[in-house]
This record gives sequence, structure tokens and C-alpha cells, in this order.
Amino acid sequence: MPLESNARIAKALAERGYNAEREAVTLLAGATDPTAAIAATVDRAPDEALRITADHVREAIDHTDKSAAPPDETGQSPVETKGSSATEPGATETVADPVTTDGASAMDVDTGAASDPATTDAPTVDPGTADPLTADPTTADSPTADPTTADSPTADPTTADSPTADPTTADSPTADPTTADSPTADPTTADSPTADPTTADSPTADSATAADTSRDLDLRDLEVGNDMTGRSTGTGEYSDFVTTFRDRYERLSKVLRGRVNHRPAEAIANMPGGSDAAMIGLVNDVRSTKSGHWLVELEDTTGTFPALVMKDKGLADVVDEILLDECVAVEGTLADDAGILFADSLHFPDVPRTHNPGGADRHVQAALISDVHVGSDEFMADAWHSFADWLHTPEADPVEYILLAGDMVEGVGVYPDQDEELDIVDIYEQYEAFAEHLKEVPADTEIVMIPGNHDAVRLAEPQPGFNDEIRAIMDVHDARIVSNPATVSVEGVEVLMYHGVSLDEVIAELPEEKASYDEPHKAMYQLLKKRHVAPQFGGHTRVAPEERDYLVIEDVPDVFHTGHVHKLGWGKYHNVLAVNSGCWQAQTDFQKSVNIDPDAGYAPILDLDTLDMTVRKFS
Repeated sequence: MPLESNARIAKALAERGYNAEREAVTLLAGATDPTAAIAATVDRAPDEALRITADHVREAIDHTDKSAAPPDETGQSPVETKGSSATEPGATETVADPVTTDGASAMDVDTGAASDPATTDAPTVDPGTADPLTADPTTADSPTADPTTADSPTADPTTADSPTADPTTADSPTADPTTADSPTADPTTADSPTADPTTADSPTADSATAADTSRDLDLRDLEVGNDMTGRSTGTGEYSDFVTTFRDRYERLSKVLRGRVNHRPAEAIANMPGGSDAAMIGLVNDVRSTKSGHWLVELEDTTGTFPALVMKDKGLADVVDEILLDECVAVEGTLADDAGILFADSLHFPDVPRTHNPGGADRHVQAALISDVHVGSDEFMADAWHSFADWLHTPEADPVEYILLAGDMVEGVGVYPDQDEELDIVDIYEQYEAFAEHLKEVPADTEIVMIPGNHDAVRLAEPQPGFNDEIRAIMDVHDARIVSNPATVSVEGVEVLMYHGVSLDEVIAELPEEKASYDEPHKAMYQLLKKRHVAPQFGGHTRVAPEERDYLVIEDVPDVFHTGHVHKLGWGKYHNVLAVNSGCWQAQTDFQKSVNIDPDAGYAPILDLDTLDMTVRKFS
């Protein structure tokens, strides 16, 4: 079978154990005989090489040219390139509007039959076409496609295939068909797959195409913060837990001290009755009284003190959001006997409404994915292949980063009878298979990954990055493997990456309208409000004691990226974009038993310059 596309070139190299740069793949795809060019490149690559570079390809083709016959009358030589196929490897889906405060969930991405285009919450997707469906730019929250153009063979070719967000439109991620990143841009441009056929064999055009696929790595800027890999100090002793909670209290109380006139519990106990008082503490207990009021017991480094929240104070919604062990501030008036504080207001550390997110100074994108689950019977290999194929298209050229939020593999012994649902039963072989799938991704794509609860690390959070043995298995792509959680600064955008195990607890404890699996981003809002990714201790989420509480959200992120719950949802909370990126695993028998219907095969693509987001579907 001819290797006519960049994606097939990448797969052919992956089968031979190599990862490849985008420019190298483009040069091979444009060769007169790609199969021979691949063989020559692999044969002449250094023995220690794991990555095929453009220089390797040029050297191999140059050597082939010197030993081959002169070019034919068309003047085309094996080194010339023709560009990449414009065929979309995976159906694209919707465009999110991250400006909305309520966000959007996977329910906004409908792959069923077309619905009434006047309904803003029901997007329409034509299952018979692979063309991307772009959100109506006049509707702020709706990713609904225009039914008048989606299936029309006479649709405007400048708009039919481009899901790229228009960075000039704050509320609309709809593609601007005139932008240079669109594969449907002016057909006279050198990097367009619809270029004038009279110039298809021109060395000048081909060189421009190859040049456009090469990325300037010097422009990249990626730094990792709050990574505790190799820094674990906990021994599991009681004193370690005390140290962790003291650190949590000190750092979060600093956030709250500017809002209330805090007094320690010990000092409040000595104040006269009727005095105004305020206290910052960790929630030791919350319970209802017979009269329908709430008693909240706070604890600081000096002791505990009770606060009574009266049902007529209008604080019921706030009390409903309280979790044990989180840090809050209470203001009120002491009882006559000074034994209790009657609460007038309650404050969470929260994210300032004035938060101003950063942005890249060039057009560059990041793919936010999680929960790949290689090794599971239900791993969606075809969807992953479509995603990797798309990454080799000109449309995906701006995607220079992939941020993977945990659960690269299915793991072993994670839940009862899991072995009956495994395609690969050995944990190391699962990572080897995952590494093979990573080879399909362009080699010059920067990958950052954190572990999840299915990965081969400790279950207690924070989770350090993989050990050297696992890292060695995945070294072909030279991914940055950091702890869970960690903060990644990507070209000026601060991304908090957390796998998301605590979301189960938040969803279980809070009312459905505040946190649910159908809208996972709302549960993420609660973690931002509490400025802690796993505030409750002793429940479903295991916490490891360390000298520092790495789970505190000390600095406000621009983007909060999680996974774990296998649901797609996104939205903005106080200018922070919260994204739960779904999964790459179809529904398992275990998930059916616990009523989990996963959103699989999606890849949210984030514009780092505008923080607009496009969700693409590959399943």
C-alpha cells in the first residue's frame, strides 16, 4: 500500500521503533518513493537514534540521489515534497466558548441526529461527514453547527473545513477562514493542501511546505512548578500529618487574612460576650441542630471554637458547600457567655474575580487529554490513531504541546475483577504499548504528563512522577513526567494539572446542582473556591503526609486541567478555565455497574494566545 500521507509515514516509522519530527515526516511523504525513502533513512540512522530528524532524511535522500539515475523529464527528485493530505483523519466536533461562566459539558456535544438549529443547547452533528462542525459565532454558549452548510456540497470552501478558533473574537471560537492556520486558506499559499496544481511539483513550493511544517523550538517556553517528584519526606508518622495540616493552614489563612480581622481560637475564648470576632480555621466538624441551624467547629494552631450558622441568615447555600478539613473564615458576634460565635458571614479562600490570565505572544496550541488506559479491552486504539494522524496535518501545526492528566495505562488490580477486562495483563507491557502509541505523535511535540490512580505510582496524593524503570520505557518521546498535581507554565499560561480523584468525593458530598459527573467542571469550581485540590481527609482520596502540602492551590492558575471521571466538561470560574478532558476508553463492565457513561475520544485544543478552546472528536 502506498504511503501517501504524513500519518502513514509516522506509523511506518513507529512500527520500526522510531519517533519522527514533523518536518522529517513531510520530507519522506514528499519523496518520489516514500517506502524506499523510509528504508534508506532507517538504514542510515545512527544506531542509538530513537528519533528521526529532518537531517537524517535529507542525508538519506541525498545519498540515494547520488547513487540513482538522473531525475526524469519532470525534474522531480526524491527530495521534493508535495505537502500533506488535507483529508481529516478524525471527525471534529464542537467549539467551546470558554467565556461563559457556567461552562459547557459533554452534553453540549451531540453526535446524534440533527436537531432544531434554533435550540442553543442542542448541537447538531452530521454523522455522515468528516468535516468539522463549527460553532455558530452568534451564540455564546452553543456549539451548534449551521445545518444549512454542514452537508452542502456547494458550501463555501473557505469555511467548511476549519475548526480553528478566531483569536480576534473573544466570545466566538469560530474559525476565521482567512487565517494562515486554516487548511482552507488562500489556495495560492505554499502550505495549503489545495494549492494550484500547476505548481505542485515546484521545488520552491515544496520547500516552503517543508519549511512551514518545521517548528522553531527556540520560541518555546515551558516550566514546571510544584513538582514533588524526588522530594518526598513523609514517613507516615503522626508528626508528619501535623506538619502537613499546619502548612495547609498557614498558607490558606494568609489568603483569608486580608478579608477578616482574624483572632486565634484561644484569644476568642477569652474575649467578653457580645464582642465582634472573626476566626480562620480548618473545618473540624459540621452538623445540623434540632432547630435546623448548623454548628461549624473550626480549628487553628491554638485550639477549636464553635460557630453557629442560623438558618435565617441566608447562608444555607454556603454551608452546603463546606467540606471537612478545608480552610474557611467566619465573622460574627460572640454569645453573651462567649462560648459560641454567631456567624454573620462565611468566606472561602477562593479565586479573585479580578484574576487576569496570561497568554502566549504567538499563535500556539496545546492538546489537553487524559485517561488513555492502554491495556484495557476497551482502549479506543482507532480513536487514538485518528488523533495522532490529525497531529500530522497542516491544521494541527500550531499544536506544539500535549498535556496529559494521568492514567496512561489501565493498570493492574485497581478495582475488583479488573483482570477480566484487560487486554494486556502485565503493567510493564502496558507502558511499552503506550510508548508505541506515543511514537505516532510528532517527535517535536512537547509532552507533559502526570500520573493517575491507574498508573504505577503510590495511590496517596501527591503522587510523584514515574520511577526510572517506567521512564526508560517511555523515553522515545522524551516526555516531561511530573507529579500529580503540578503546575506547568506554557508560554505564559499557568496550567494546574491534577488527575482528579478528589472529584469523586466532591460530587458525593455536595448537592447535584453544585457538583455532578455530567458537569465535572462545576466540581472543579469547588476545588478552585477552596484553593485545594483534595481538601477532605480520611475519605476516598488518600493523602500522603509531607513537609509541605503540595495539594494547596497557592497561586491562581489560568487553566485547571483534570481527568479521572471520564466525562467531558469545561467552563470559566472567575476567569480560570476549568477543563475535564474525557477519556480514550469505551465503557467497561465495571463502569456500567457504577452507572458511568464515558465521553471518549475527545481532544480539547486550547489556543494559548487567546485561551479559546476547540473540542475535537476522533471516535
